[in-house]
Amino acid sequence: MLSIGYEWVLDHLPGDVALSNSKGAVEDSTAEHCLALILASLRELPRAHQLQKEESWSRLWTSSLQGSNVVVLGVGGVGTAIIERLKPFKPAKITGVASTARTINGGIDVVSIENVHQLLPSAEIVICALPHTPQTQGLIGKEFMDRMRDGALLVNVGRGPIIATAALIKELETGRLRAALDVTDPEPLPVGHALWNAPGCIITPHMAGNTGQFMELVSELATRQVQLLSSGQTPLNLVR
Repeated sequence: MLSIGYEWVLDHLPGDVALSNSKGAVEDSTAEHCLALILASLRELPRAHQLQKEESWSRLWTSSLQGSNVVVLGVGGVGTAIIERLKPFKPAKITGVASTARTINGGIDVVSIENVHQLLPSAEIVICALPHTPQTQGLIGKEFMDRMRDGALLVNVGRGPIIATAALIKELETGRLRAALDVTDPEPLPVGHALWNAPGCIITPHMAGNTGQFMELVSELATRQVQLLSSGQTPLNLVR
């Protein structure tokens, strides 16, 4: 299948059908898009675009990735690819969050998800790169957002249902938090939904992996899978 996430397929598959994902083909493009969302939000590019349309040369002072404290929820393939792209921008600190605490990628601390709340008051940027599971459903809800610092940016390139949409809209409408979302709940986001025009929110239509390079990589992966199957070998990236 043409994604890393696969939970939405399982209910539609017979029990004796194997399933593989596109691990290795989509991580880089998703991480690249995540960085684009972060920079666009921090450097106020939507506002700058509006000024351009108004033909107004009004200089903006913005926040920046440099010197920011960043928390990355999920340190799988996408999360680690995001962390590697964050480093050259010289954030003050990058902390990962996963099911178990450890150290990765040359000294990046990973905190257990049970302790994520202690990181939020000091984080300027919180990035979600988690899969959608029963454990992550609604993880970023009212209590989570209440602990985030004023003006913090919440980025989601994981799955929409991990964020409680109603709670996020309330935070955006007060101007206390900002958001940059490639995934939403519901999805597709219907016409007229409050999230479309919520203040401080950038939305892209689940397009993080949609690049020509991804199509080349996933085509190569599909060819390799056929070769393995035809020779009686086990396919790559089996998730079931």
